Amino acid sequence: MDRELKLKNVKTWIARVLIGLVLLDNFQAAVIFLVFPSRMSPGFGLSGVTGNAAIQGIGLLFLMWCVPYFIATLNPAKHKISFIESILMQTIALVGETILLFLLPTKLPGLTSSVQRFILFDGIGLLFLLIAAAVIWFPRKSA
Repeated sequence: MDRELKLKNVKTWIARVLIGLVLLDNFQAAVIFLVFPSRMSPGFGLSGVTGNAAIQGIGLLFLMWCVPYFIATLNPAKHKISFIESILMQTIALVGETILLFLLPTKLPGLTSSVQRFILFDGIGLLFLLIAAAVIWFPRKSA
């Protein structure tokens, strides 16, 4: 029984680390978009006060996005709904960005590059979340 509890704790910590990495990535993006919007705005074809405000709005969205990831990180098995929400949010972002990429005109290489970075960012995040889900929800069968 003690061995099962230890294995469960190890699995929980593996999942926490993976979810936490995605959380930290989203949080750092939020901070960068909120604090340094003028660094990000050219990649979206934006400039000036209006461009900075739009980028900061994206930063707020990133910050809001962090909430279910934070709850899931606390205890992924106990907070299953937040964990599922995190997976769904990450999936929606990846699919939406991929569709957006194919709809962009080829004349906008800066914007295309920005969207490609988001696809990579969200694709890796989704992979981490799915691995964490497999660790938590799919027990290994005993030999």
